[in-house]
Amino acid sequence: MNFSDKVVLITGAAGNLGRAVAAAFGAAGANLVLVDISEAVLAAAYPGKDERRLLLTANLMEAASAQKAVEAALARYQRIDCLCNVAGGFRMGPTVHETPADLWKLMMDLNAGTVLNMAQAVVPGMLASGSGKIVNIGAGGGLKGGARMAAYSASKSAVIRLTESMAAELRDKGINVNCVLPSVIDTPQNRADMPKADPKKWVAPEDLASVMLFLCSDAARAIHGAAIPVSGLS
Repeated sequence: MNFSDKVVLITGAAGNLGRAVAAAFGAAGANLVLVDISEAVLAAAYPGKDERRLLLTANLMEAASAQKAVEAALARYQRIDCLCNVAGGFRMGPTVHETPADLWKLMMDLNAGTVLNMAQAVVPGMLASGSGKIVNIGAGGGLKGGARMAAYSASKSAVIRLTESMAAELRDKGINVNCVLPSVIDTPQNRADMPKADPKKWVAPEDLASVMLFLCSDAARAIHGAAIPVSGLS
């Protein structure tokens, strides 16, 4: 797949999955807009200079910050062809009846709110150009609730519903919106948190990135509103 004439914006770009997604699109020739909350983590993840990369810091839980980052990207490249909403996070919680308001808000803001804020900033430009690809990160946990995971599961379920609604609204405008549903991603943090688990059964970040690359390609032009499980062997 060739993305040499495309501009791809990736949120959460300094994380394990974000780096894998950036590497996949970079290898396919894309111009990359890499967004994360800290200049230091971005610089550590992407050292040196590359004319095909633009590093931007933003707190995507704030609409104004997301808008500012997108404006900077448009000032450099004039358009955004693909948006990969990788930013998000997981927190194990207490039981539902013990869930504090701040945990609920954090999960909703971090997982669903960032998708909403980026949609508000990016979609108008895609509508103006009559084309675009958006891939969101849901989760297998967004399909059903689990003990002590209510806030996380609800936020990822919201990502799936946002994906479906956006696809219904934008499919006739030349814009594809889909999401992927990973299980456990094989990251150093997950290996440390679950030392007795078998990481060979988890999803490699590179494999998830490959699915996202496909969803942003012309080969996926007929796919709208899909929530695609990417669960490895788990």
